Amino acid sequence: MADELNLPQHVLRFWETRFPQIKPMKRGGGRRYYRPDDIDLLKGIRHLLYDHGYTIKGVQKLLKTNGNRFVAAIASGDLATMEAIMAASGEKEVAEPRVVDPDGDEVVGRPKARPSGRFFGFGGGNSDAEISVGKSSIGKDDQALLQEALFDLLECKRLLDQVR
Repeated sequence: MADELNLPQHVLRFWETRFPQIKPMKRGGGRRYYRPDDIDLLKGIRHLLYDHGYTIKGVQKLLKTNGNRFVAAIASGDLATMEAIMAASGEKEVAEPRVVDPDGDEVVGRPKARPSGRFFGFGGGNSDAEISVGKSSIGKDDQALLQEALFDLLECKRLLDQVR
């Protein structure tokens, strides 16, 4: 596993102490077997630490707020998964609405948001969003805007890295 990630074995052991989400199966003789989810998570952690310059505390905070799948999706560049996870995390408090169709069928889900017509967050400005000034904490709308900006920046960096 260390060879696949291009890391020394002692770094993997250290990460196991810092990231409780990494849980390899331990066998006799000190052998460790990593599950596919662990491998994806390790790739995500490596990508954030080495390629994006995150600190261990920064990655721990990202794991705590967004979960393992989010970090694994960052490493693979799967923006659709990242956005789906962020959308799901923002909707945890609210139950899914249930609508009864005129035919008697029950429809579960939310209507899709209308497309903003923006490219990486530029153009077609979002006049509906208000940014609060002078508040001691960040509101959910502001947090969503900041998260969207972060995704846009990550995508720009990924595109620039591909060009290099």
